Amino acid sequence: MRRAIIVCFFIIVGGLSCAQAAAETAAREPYGIGLEGFAYPHPVHMLPLVNDGEQLRMAYMDIAPAQPNGRTVVLLHGRNFPSSYWAPVIKTLSDAGYRVVVPDQIGFGKSSKPQGDLHFDTLARNTIALLDHLQIAKADIVAHSLGSMLGVRIARAYPDRIAHLVLTAPIGLEDYRLYVPPTPTEKILENEGKLTADGYRKQLETSYALKLPPEQITPFIDARFNIKGSAEYPRWLRAFVSSAQMIYREPVVHEIPLITQPTLFVMGADDKNAPGRANAPEALRAKMGQNAELAKALAARMAKGRAEVIPNTGHLVFLEAPGKYNELVLGFLAAP
Repeated sequence: MRRAIIVCFFIIVGGLSCAQAAAETAAREPYGIGLEGFAYPHPVHMLPLVNDGEQLRMAYMDIAPAQPNGRTVVLLHGRNFPSSYWAPVIKTLSDAGYRVVVPDQIGFGKSSKPQGDLHFDTLARNTIALLDHLQIAKADIVAHSLGSMLGVRIARAYPDRIAHLVLTAPIGLEDYRLYVPPTPTEKILENEGKLTADGYRKQLETSYALKLPPEQITPFIDARFNIKGSAEYPRWLRAFVSSAQMIYREPVVHEIPLITQPTLFVMGADDKNAPGRANAPEALRAKMGQNAELAKALAARMAKGRAEVIPNTGHLVFLEAPGKYNELVLGFLAAP
């Protein structure tokens, strides 16, 4: 008890409450690396797949609307987020009559964590395999962050399967190889392995310029750090690091102007996220992550591109400005 009082004293001096400290330091209930123990807003199904000879399972939610409009939207998640964070967007789209399909890509969320490397082409094939499995001939894509890079690959590789493309706070609007030197996988593994829950929270808040209350960020912390209690955590971590290398090694910016489908960029004005910036030479870092301007420039080069920038929002724009985001997306999807 005396030790706890002393600890709390120093924590209070540092600006944190004892309750906050307890939340950060309490033993975490372990999740499995398939996020077993982490709740999703709708039932989760599994699609068996084979990637590079490895038997895997792709998790997905499939939400039927009460009053169908005959169309389907596929939601593609970002790197640091399980697909459960789409819950408010799922409701908006479902209420508007859309069937909503929400996969966890292989390597993420409740899907299998492969031993091999991740590639956008493989994830694109997996997503089309899911549409085939569900007998969906054509769909709209609403994507976020890393999911937007995947959305670009799907739209380019399978143009007849995609009607509209919404890129929400996308990364990959520049070729990071022009700024950041190659980083060995083992070095990224070492850095990610050292990260603490508190450090991760600060990383999300600052890198993503988030305008969310702490309790809305906590599920993302839990989804990342409660799995450290799993004996398979090293396999999860390697898959997570593989996704970082995929972003770096497989740029899509050069393909974006070639997209023929109607495309909407929805950008947070304050979102300056640029993967790998910390590893770039200091003189180049300020040039990276000018995402709103990059989106506007790319949209101007596209046959049917449009960019909208929402003030006072960061990387999680659909959670930070839900009213404006929903208005933009529903209006865009309803247009011919």
